[in-house]
Amino acid sequence: MSEQIEELKRQGAQQVAQGLRERLARSRRRVDDLLPPQPEGRLSRMVGMTLEAEGIRLPVGGRAAILTIDGRRLAAEVVGFQGERTFLMPEGKLEGLAPGAPIEPLEQRRLIPVGPALLGRVVDALGRPLDGKGPIRTDDWAPIEGRPINPLGRKPISEPLDVGIRALNGLLSIGRGQRVGLFAGSGVGKSVLLGMMTRHTSADVIVVGLIGERGREVNEFIYDILDEEARRRTVVVAVPADQSPLLRQHGAWVATTIAESFRDLGLNVLLLMDSLTRFAQAAREISMAIGEPPATKGYSASVFARLPQLVERAGNGDHGGGSITAFYTVLAEGDDQNDPVVDSARAILDGHVVLSREIAETGRYPAIDIGASVSRVMSAIVAPEHLKAAHRFRHLMSTYMRNRDLIAVGAYRKGADPQLDEAVAMYPRLEAYLAQGRLEKASFEEARRQLFELIGLL
Repeated sequence: MSEQIEELKRQGAQQVAQGLRERLARSRRRVDDLLPPQPEGRLSRMVGMTLEAEGIRLPVGGRAAILTIDGRRLAAEVVGFQGERTFLMPEGKLEGLAPGAPIEPLEQRRLIPVGPALLGRVVDALGRPLDGKGPIRTDDWAPIEGRPINPLGRKPISEPLDVGIRALNGLLSIGRGQRVGLFAGSGVGKSVLLGMMTRHTSADVIVVGLIGERGREVNEFIYDILDEEARRRTVVVAVPADQSPLLRQHGAWVATTIAESFRDLGLNVLLLMDSLTRFAQAAREISMAIGEPPATKGYSASVFARLPQLVERAGNGDHGGGSITAFYTVLAEGDDQNDPVVDSARAILDGHVVLSREIAETGRYPAIDIGASVSRVMSAIVAPEHLKAAHRFRHLMSTYMRNRDLIAVGAYRKGADPQLDEAVAMYPRLEAYLAQGRLEKASFEEARRQLFELIGLL
């Protein structure tokens, strides 16, 4: 017995020593990231949200602290420079800044807490808790810039992810690792659809980025749309619209970094970003503030370079690893599907789901326009008979919609067109298939079975 006790003591001592060595290694890495001592700079000019400093030499993306007259240290990030002038964008409110305020460099790498300790928590753009549940206790930290993945090393998209939505599972099947745009105007049910996915998905972990939304909507999404079970496996990154454009932009990076950390643990992650448009608008505000000229409808060229930098971080990891299946909501301002952000997102994503205001006004939810939506990987992840049934459904629906006006004015005569006759006869059942209640779950297998029954393949 004494030998067993001694062996347990020895193993415990080894574990303690290993933990200390790991903590020392992390501390050394953080020390290595510190800049060498630099002279203190001074605030020379402030225009809008842009601060100009002299006397500091920091790289773009570097961080500094500005001392206010009331003793606060306002964190800011370098977003550009011109000659000896350095342009900074603050993370917080500008009250208390004065001419000549001292500026000092900060630790350059921005690290945020990651890992299982974040599950069920709500954090801000700096990884700080917002839910009043105390500090996040974890030894795992990660930079928000992420790590590049060799595109040839990514696992191909080969299996479906059950998102719990009948129309998506059956007609626009989503693959694990796919990146999808959710295009819609305001008030057509984007948040409700995202909430349904968080409730019903088969993903191991859900990461939700609420970027640039109203504070009221953040609260409603967390406590009204999410149920208790969904909250336990969800991490929410909330950056309301009243935050600085720098924090709104960082919120998207932070949500992606958290999703990457779970993917690296071998888990299947569902990343819901609401919205990609607010991220683009924050990038536009920053670029315009430092004098970059607009290129397309007020958006500068750098905005369209940042979109793929964010989106490409999602997807499958290395072979044998986990996945990030991402949905990015894109606001079609004025329901304009040719909005520059909509058009750019459509080109870099693996498919898009269009929510129609016209359909929403008829009372059918989710208001998915099947004819305007597409999943670019569906043919690679479902069986041929499933793909055939989905094409048949879309053909019937498009046939009816093309002749809807003729039917409405009474110009349709039964027997003149057999295909149209079939579409008219089946239209109520097609609509019923697309409709789904907020609390109703439709698994992938159930959605496929109902589709086969509807089309007549069973």
